[in-house]
Amino acid sequence: MADLRPDLAVIADHIRPHSRVLDIGCGDGALLAALRDGKQVDARGMEIDGGCVERCVAQGLSVVQGDAGRDLAEYPGASFDYAVLSQTLQTASRPDRMLTELLRVGRRAFVSFPNFAYWRMRSSLLLAGRMPVTRALPVSWYETQNIHHMTVKDFEQLASDLDVRLERRWFFTRERPIRPAAANWRAESALYELQRG
Repeated sequence: MADLRPDLAVIADHIRPHSRVLDIGCGDGALLAALRDGKQVDARGMEIDGGCVERCVAQGLSVVQGDAGRDLAEYPGASFDYAVLSQTLQTASRPDRMLTELLRVGRRAFVSFPNFAYWRMRSSLLLAGRMPVTRALPVSWYETQNIHHMTVKDFEQLASDLDVRLERRWFFTRERPIRPAAANWRAESALYELQRG
């Protein structure tokens, strides 16, 4: 699991063996494969990109093509031990509803996202006057699928508004962990473990 992206590695470390996991926006299936092979997890995925779905299925992963904003409602409540939404919440048309659905289908959830208050993004806006292009947001504003840029503080306020309990949190800049006290301006990305309040 050492070759996983930092947020995915933390998620993989904290999911119990033999659990049922739904990875929404699972991409190439790296997390699903690591959980299946390393922890004998019943790992399932949902992905909007047909090419990614094909690559996942070719690896023997159980992945369906779907739009989480619409199709997650088809899953029964509490049907998974964990629901994972990694680097996807900012692409949802209604992140509040997505978070509610995530915690409806999963008893616990992991959510990660790029932190738009990261100091490099702030300085790009301040000094260049343009929307930043960074590792976490690698394409221009007109090409991105990200439609809701949020900060650590924004996400924590949303969780509070929805009565979502923040069980644990991790912050990263590149692969380095960042202390929570400095996360809103020093962290490039954030990861939370959540549970219904």
